Amino acid sequence: MTCPPTFTVAFCTFKRADRLDKLVSALRAQHCPVPFDILAVNNNSPDHTLQVLAHLQGQAGAPLRVVTETTPGIVPARNRALDESLDRDILVFIDDDELPHPGFLAAAYDAIVNEGAQCVGGSVEMDFITHVRPAWLEDDLLGFLAAVDHGPQRFWIQDSSTPIWTANVAYDMRLFRDDPALRFDPRYNREGADVGGGEDAIMLRALLAQQARIRYRPDMGVQHSVDAWKLHRRYFLKLHYRAGLRQAQLSAPDFPSNSLGIPPFLTRQFFGHVQKTLALFLTGKPGLIRQAMNAAHALGYLQGYRNRHAESSHD
Repeated sequence: MTCPPTFTVAFCTFKRADRLDKLVSALRAQHCPVPFDILAVNNNSPDHTLQVLAHLQGQAGAPLRVVTETTPGIVPARNRALDESLDRDILVFIDDDELPHPGFLAAAYDAIVNEGAQCVGGSVEMDFITHVRPAWLEDDLLGFLAAVDHGPQRFWIQDSSTPIWTANVAYDMRLFRDDPALRFDPRYNREGADVGGGEDAIMLRALLAQQARIRYRPDMGVQHSVDAWKLHRRYFLKLHYRAGLRQAQLSAPDFPSNSLGIPPFLTRQFFGHVQKTLALFLTGKPGLIRQAMNAAHALGYLQGYRNRHAESSHD
C-alpha cells in the first residue's frame, strides 16, 4: 500500500438499537493512524434501529454509512459488509454487543500495514456487569460465549487451535477482491436469536487452507456483553447439538450404516457420552456441563447423519 490505506470498521446489527449510541461513540473515540468510516449493516431490525442510526449519522466524528440487508441472518449481513467494502483496503468487524478497548483500530492497522497480516484478530473479554456470571460457568466454557484469550504476546496463527472470531477481526480486502468466491458460507447462517452458526470458524479454516497470513494481536481487544438468555445450561447444550447436526449434514464422511442410516459406532459413542454424563452427575465431580455438551454434540451428529441418509434415499 503506497498511499494511505482506506479503512472501514463495520458492525452488523439486529434489534439492538439501545446499544448503538454507545458503540458508535466508542468507535469514533478510537485513535487510528488514518481516517476511517463506520459501516452499519441493519439486518431488518424490527425496532427503532434505523432511527437511532439516522440520528448518529448527524453527529460529529467518523462518517457513518448505513445499509439494510433484507435477507435474514448473520451470514447475509456479513457478506453485505464485504460487498460494500470491496473498494476499501482494510475492513474491521466488530459485533453490535461489544465495545472496543483503547487501541483497537490502531492494532488492526499496524498488523495489516506494518506486519503484513492479511487477517488479524484480538482478545475478547466477557462483560458480566449487567448479568451476573453463574457459578457453574467455568473458565473452559467461556470460549463458547466468544471469549478469546491467547495470552499477552502477539503471534502468527498457524491452525484452528488458536481461533479468532468476527467479534473483532480485520481483513486486508485484497483477499476478497482477488477471490470472489471467498465469502461467509450461507450453510452456516444464523438468524435472529437462533444459536449455532459457525460461519466465522469456517472462514478461519478457509483462510488457513489458503495459507493466509493470520495474526493474533491481544491489543486489538473488545469487551463482549453477554445476553442473559445465553447464561443457562440449555444454551450450551443446544449450541453443541446444533453444531453436531450441521457437522454431520455438511462435512461428515460416508460411514458404513445400518438400515436406519446410522453408523453403529455413532450410537455407541452417544451412549458412551451419556454414561459419562450420568456418572459425573451422580458423583458430583467437576466437568458435568462440558461432558453434557459432548453428549449433546454426539446426539446432534447422530441425528444429522440420519437426516443426510434420509435425504439421499429420496434422491
